[in-house]
Amino acid sequence: MNTQTITKLLIEAGIEENEAKKEIKMLLEHFCKYTEMDRCRGIMPDEVQLSVLKEKVLERIKDRAPVQYIIGESYFMGEFFKVSPDVLIPRDETEILVTRAIEIIDREDLKDVLDVGTGSGCIACTIAKNTDAVVLGVDISSDALRVALDNVTKLGINNRAVFRKSNLFEKVRDEEKFDMIISNPPYIPLGTELSPEVDKEPKQALFASENGLEFYRKITEQAPLYLKPSGWLMFELGIGESASVKKFMQKEFSEIVVEKDLAGIDRIIYGRLKK
Repeated sequence: MNTQTITKLLIEAGIEENEAKKEIKMLLEHFCKYTEMDRCRGIMPDEVQLSVLKEKVLERIKDRAPVQYIIGESYFMGEFFKVSPDVLIPRDETEILVTRAIEIIDREDLKDVLDVGTGSGCIACTIAKNTDAVVLGVDISSDALRVALDNVTKLGINNRAVFRKSNLFEKVRDEEKFDMIISNPPYIPLGTELSPEVDKEPKQALFASENGLEFYRKITEQAPLYLKPSGWLMFELGIGESASVKKFMQKEFSEIVVEKDLAGIDRIIYGRLKK
């Protein structure tokens, strides 16, 4: 038994080869304390480590739970965030949104940010850790907020990122105003068939009515009430949704920009509240 034969188990179960190899590295490092440095030094996993690895791979194949749920954490923008089946797994595409937000916050010296649908808190925590802004993250799920609180404590930024249970803006006070509202909302149209792994993630954070546009519309309509003059609204986009979201935003927002991801898909949109 070696890592190649164990990797083959994942591939035969339908996991794409490059993803399988990535998962093997993640499982080895987390459960076996076997690092890339060990591999570079020519140190091979021993039988005990391989046995543990195989056990976790068989668990992965049986349950089809994402490897991040098995490990209990996910890497996002230089940090490991706690994750559980109560929250979405942070994705590379969301890094595009957060990177651009940080650039705008730094350039304009913004101080107050609202993250709508915060989930694991990865957006709120990353912005708070890398800027001078204070971030309020809101979510309808108490279970998700518990994960977010664990992450903010882990990063040592409790006074910079704070969380509140709220259905969108329901518990945001009228007097609270923000320089930026940012969101990676549920955007998968109802009835869409998911992969077994994505199907393990919380449905409340995945699906939206109105052909996936429900929360873009609701957030865009309410955001002007909570933004400071010339404040920013930023979204991650679902595939094929940029034109509709831009149309929602054009009523109250200007300077609207759509940016693509590495696959050439419209992935983020942002604009400034009209004066």
